[in-house]
Amino acid sequence: MKPRFISDIHLSKNSPHLTAAFKAFLVESKKACSHLFILGDLFEVWIGDDDNNSFHQEIKAALSEFTSNGPETFFMHGNRDFLIGEAFANEVGISILSDPYALNINGLNVILSHGDFLCTDDIDYMDFRNMVRSEVWQKDFLSKNLDERNEIANSLRSTSKDATSKKSLEITDANPETINDFMQKNQPDIFIHGHTHRPKIHEDNLFKRVVLGDWDKSGWYLSITENNLDLKEFKI
Repeated sequence: MKPRFISDIHLSKNSPHLTAAFKAFLVESKKACSHLFILGDLFEVWIGDDDNNSFHQEIKAALSEFTSNGPETFFMHGNRDFLIGEAFANEVGISILSDPYALNINGLNVILSHGDFLCTDDIDYMDFRNMVRSEVWQKDFLSKNLDERNEIANSLRSTSKDATSKKSLEITDANPETINDFMQKNQPDIFIHGHTHRPKIHEDNLFKRVVLGDWDKSGWYLSITENNLDLKEFKI
């Protein structure tokens, strides 16, 4: 098994350089890996599978080309695209994973997550996360027309950016005690997540925690070959 892992690409029609980089990554990865795991925030915003605009069609076409006779591809919801559903997944040939998700890779016990559940110091965000991940909120939101959903999404995104700009780096990072509690309870060999935009391989005597990077001026991905971890940065 030669998997690759990415997260926090934040694709949008306003960032064509990210679209180009993502397409190029898919083309290169089709032969280079056996499995691709997208651990959330593939899109900057997702207001429902029925929002079939031209930009989404472009990304769907790229993903469909990649998964057709290509690597098995998996997706995990992020805090930006938690409304991606089975309609989208079936159309592009990917499988949606629960968060967190445990699997065996080359004999290693690996746990995957988007990672936002670790940011327990950010109480406002955790309250927001609990609200929008609820079935009631999502059902009500998806019952609205696309224009209404766009307005709500733009308002939430603007409020989030403003609030985040006023918070310290410590508050928006993963909480060390939450990490340790999770690791002690689950005992993985490797824990892989994104969300915090602080790429690094953290190591101690018992486990490794890999934080994936976000895509902006550079892109990031993790590859596992046999038991070797390689967190790579590339220019966009």
